[in-house]
Amino acid sequence: GKTNLPEFVITASMGKVELVHCNIIKREVEPKQDWARKLFKERPEVPQFYLERCLFNQHLFKTTMDVFKKRFNQTEGSHVLQRLSGCELDDESGEVKGFEQYGYDGEDFISLDLQTETWIAPKTQAVVIKHLWDGDKERLKRIQHMLMSMCPNWLKIYMPYGRSILQRTERPSVSFLQKTPSSPVCCHATGFYPDRADLFWRKDGEEIHEGVEKGQILPNHDGTFQMSSELNVSLIKHEDWRRYDCVFQLSGLTEDIVSTLDKTQIQTNWVSPSEFPVGPVVGGAAGVVLLLVISGVLYRCWRNRNDRLEKEETSNEGSKASQEGLSSADEQLICTK
Repeated sequence: GKTNLPEFVITASMGKVELVHCNIIKREVEPKQDWARKLFKERPEVPQFYLERCLFNQHLFKTTMDVFKKRFNQTEGSHVLQRLSGCELDDESGEVKGFEQYGYDGEDFISLDLQTETWIAPKTQAVVIKHLWDGDKERLKRIQHMLMSMCPNWLKIYMPYGRSILQRTERPSVSFLQKTPSSPVCCHATGFYPDRADLFWRKDGEEIHEGVEKGQILPNHDGTFQMSSELNVSLIKHEDWRRYDCVFQLSGLTEDIVSTLDKTQIQTNWVSPSEFPVGPVVGGAAGVVLLLVISGVLYRCWRNRNDRLEKEETSNEGSKASQEGLSSADEQLICTK
């Protein structure tokens, strides 16, 4: 059926928290945080900048999508084009690092090396585009100016407004989870901020890696983060459990959060077969999916000739940038066509 998604949307983020949303249909930008509303009120050039970028990139991205489809010899079907560009600013040294890269249908396609001022093409289909873009010196100058001059200047404007949010520290809740008595024990930390964190297992005070499977840091809906690390306990004797502990470390916290492995503290929804009621049972099992200072700019563009988007396409949205001790801004465009 038809989708309610607009053709092109732009959102800006700082510290992975949405700052502003731009709707190409309404031709307006909306601040998503209280401090962003204050920023927009005191600095009207900021929302004007985002609106201009939104309108400009809508047309630019349609053209780029057509070029990429031609290189892949594609005439129909839906495809996803992404662009990630931005900068990182070291507050102490003043060093700026810029980056710009494109992805097509979920894979790296072409990226810019600012030091050599040339494009890198990991795919054969991008080689022709690389040579064309390498020869466009005016475009390279514009990109370099945007990433190395304008981007860090915007960061310096944003930081006084968002510093209290971006530099806050929130401690997580740490718990042990296990599906069945023979399953690995999952040490799960959630609700922490920032995302510069580590979670690992120790035995007798020494970090271990054997039998450990570490997960990625994932975002929560409230702007905090979560992560987990599993320990295979199938070969650990019951009397040795307390020799193991799970350690959580967070940038900004001086002390580690240490949780000693204890069977009585494990949460599980597993029920022994002998405890199931006798007779016909109709029901279901509910599972819980557990799922610089930093500034970001995210551009998203959707386009479909038949005004239809396949459900799985929406899973391709988003990208994240994070660096300890750095301020960063990134710009990502996603277009399906």
